[in-house]
Amino acid sequence: MTYKTCLLVLLLICTWRAEAQQLSGIATRWSDSFGEWIVFAEEEEEPGELRLRWTNLDNWTEWEYRLGESTGQIRLKWNEDPNEWEIRGDNRIISARTLFKSDFREWRISDNDRQFTLSSRYGNTSDLWAIRDSDHGYFSIYTAWEGDPRDWIIEDELDPSIDLPMKMALVFIAIYQSLPKD
Repeated sequence: MTYKTCLLVLLLICTWRAEAQQLSGIATRWSDSFGEWIVFAEEEEEPGELRLRWTNLDNWTEWEYRLGESTGQIRLKWNEDPNEWEIRGDNRIISARTLFKSDFREWRISDNDRQFTLSSRYGNTSDLWAIRDSDHGYFSIYTAWEGDPRDWIIEDELDPSIDLPMKMALVFIAIYQSLPKD
């Protein structure tokens, strides 16, 4: 094998590995804090994490995630405007925007090639979120116990081509919008 062939095979294996992560759940690390989360994926032996970037500053506008070899950041795109978030990971940028200003029950998640509409199933509760009208499969996230946003079950039946940054955008928007803000 030539050097270029070996490099191509290695890149294909790494790409397949990164795209194959199927999420199964997310839970708070501590029962009294929403700043650190444990992320579960079916293919990963070690759980990943989602956590506030600046835990001591009580700054809820910047987050970091890690799952396997993948890492990324999530941040509010514009200060003081909770209608748009930016998710970065694996050399990609995903944007999450409310469909209608200040209506935090429906979001458009997009990477400029694919987009999903993520919405809360019921207007008066944020316990169940799902994408709708997708050609890329099914994705939903719901609380393990009604009214308790500490433990979530993820039904990830998306195409293997949907990568971790896009999935983390879906998960983050759902849990963040369901957290008590007071």
